[in-house]
Amino acid sequence: MLRVVSIFDERKEEIIDWLIRESGSTRLKATIEWGSARAITLEAASMPARVQGATMSSDIPGKENFVYRQPLGVVGVISPWNFPLHLSQRSVAPAIALGNAVVIKPASDTPITGGLLLGRIFEEAGLPAGVLGVVIGPGSAIGDDFVAHSIPSLISFTGSTPVGKNIGRIATGGRYLKKVALELGGNSPFVVLDDADVEQAVKAAVFGKFLHQGQICMAINRIIVDQRLYDRFVEAFVAHVSKLNVGDPSAIETAIGPVINKSQLEGLQQKIAKAKEQGAKVLLEGEIHGQMVPPHVFGDVTPDMQLSSDEVFGPLVGIQKARNERHALELANGTEFGLSSAVFSGDLDRGLRFARKIRTGMTHVNDMPVNTDQVL
Repeated sequence: MLRVVSIFDERKEEIIDWLIRESGSTRLKATIEWGSARAITLEAASMPARVQGATMSSDIPGKENFVYRQPLGVVGVISPWNFPLHLSQRSVAPAIALGNAVVIKPASDTPITGGLLLGRIFEEAGLPAGVLGVVIGPGSAIGDDFVAHSIPSLISFTGSTPVGKNIGRIATGGRYLKKVALELGGNSPFVVLDDADVEQAVKAAVFGKFLHQGQICMAINRIIVDQRLYDRFVEAFVAHVSKLNVGDPSAIETAIGPVINKSQLEGLQQKIAKAKEQGAKVLLEGEIHGQMVPPHVFGDVTPDMQLSSDEVFGPLVGIQKARNERHALELANGTEFGLSSAVFSGDLDRGLRFARKIRTGMTHVNDMPVNTDQVL
């Protein structure tokens, strides 16, 4: 693992360039992803020393129970295209560090940065042959067989909710009853209460929405602002977003690069058209060139609009007006896809109380939601 970290350091620019070329990552996002993948590898190096068993008492007199932690055997990893290097390595590095073999099936859009590049790095680091394998192919053709195969004991998947549900069904309802680790879609709310610092909230909202063109499961999907701050927030947010550079992702000044493929582009175009059709107010838009989609911001968005109910996964966002704190919480919880969220308040205790009422896997107080700490 430490040799893998050394290779990450030695080949930093090469790895970053691959992320830019293959996934359309901006240089900033690619650098962040390189750092995240490196960090989880370094943490994984410590994991063998952190495995603990236990000696437990028994209801039967004179008997003790011994609990051992052992490798599962083979772990199957199905990774996405948006953070391909990190979200593959997040599963691969701990699995290998704890004595498992791994087979990766990267997304078809990112076979190199999601799988082949890691295979080469581990090979250069001296990993024995056969411990890490990479299988390339579309999920529609090989995904079900990959999950149903008798060899992997656990399937780690990051991706859309419908696909994740199917993987869970196959893995747990088939012949072998596998373990699963699923991170699925999100409809992340970003809540601004009436005592929030508007300037700080705007900065966090811009970064949390538009990093990697908004193509992140934890990216802000819905901005919910108390009516007392709504106009101030909208004015400042639109002014900030309008200054974001759209273009060549390899240029350091570029904030928004291309979306991943034509299918994603068509889906975003449909969402933009639907938002206008349903009466959302256009606050900011721009002309689409190729797969370059400039930021689109909509105001006066209501919970019944598609922009509120669906995961957007692109550089467009709707802003909703909350009557008060209770209404803001109602809007925030108006989704079944509770992955990550954020709330801004000038009172940390109030922010924490509000955060604990949001039904999501994690909530950040006075921070943006594209952030995760490892919980072991």
